[in-house]
Amino acid sequence: MENGSLDKYLYNENKPTLHLSERYRIIKDVASSLLYLHEEWEQIVIHRDIKASNVLLDSQMIGRLGDFGLARLYNHGTVATTTHVVGTMGYLAPELIRTGKATPLTDVFAFGMFLLEVACGRRPIGSNKDITQVVLVDWVLEHHRSGSILDAVDPRLMGNFNTEEATILLKLGLLCAYPSPNERPSMRKVMQYLDRDQTTPDPPPTYMSYSMIAMMQNEGFDSYIMSCPPSNTSMGTVPGESSVEIPQEGR
Repeated sequence: MENGSLDKYLYNENKPTLHLSERYRIIKDVASSLLYLHEEWEQIVIHRDIKASNVLLDSQMIGRLGDFGLARLYNHGTVATTTHVVGTMGYLAPELIRTGKATPLTDVFAFGMFLLEVACGRRPIGSNKDITQVVLVDWVLEHHRSGSILDAVDPRLMGNFNTEEATILLKLGLLCAYPSPNERPSMRKVMQYLDRDQTTPDPPPTYMSYSMIAMMQNEGFDSYIMSCPPSNTSMGTVPGESSVEIPQEGR
């Protein structure tokens, strides 16, 4: 892959800034790959580690979803039996952390976080200037509720982008990263939104921020937000070694 991984174009100042239209096309490339893996191949494939550093760019800047070291597959019409938490902090769906069960909808959650990462040029969990933790999905949700969602677009673009494309990406990222898995769209529906066959709906007013969820829980998601390592670090993966699954306690 001549152009390396997508994250280099988001965070490396020595790389040229990708226009939003280029990012939109790359996101569609990844969405198309996930639709094939979830619904169109002979078995269901759950990738389990969707993030910008695992999207590779060929000579024509076409996005290719790579690194299937954590992937799991099972037959259509059956239920995945894995009960191990693997992936990268910041992209892990709440129910995956709670139950250890990976499903196509946990991939959709990770895709939503990836989508926001690419549109905003920010990692799913990072720090602002006063060194406080910032959860990207909450930050975008605040902008949406205040009517300033376009202010969440990567500032490196200096306001030079198609506002319709930006709005689709940000709203769709919020929908895919919805806390309740049953409210997330399938990848087929995601493709319909990206192809503009259907209008991307607004996130529902009942959308609860992850910070609010953390305040309502004494354990679980709050400790996940506060204690997580940088969001480019994979759980269950040791650099230079094979992937290792970490079983949840009591399983």
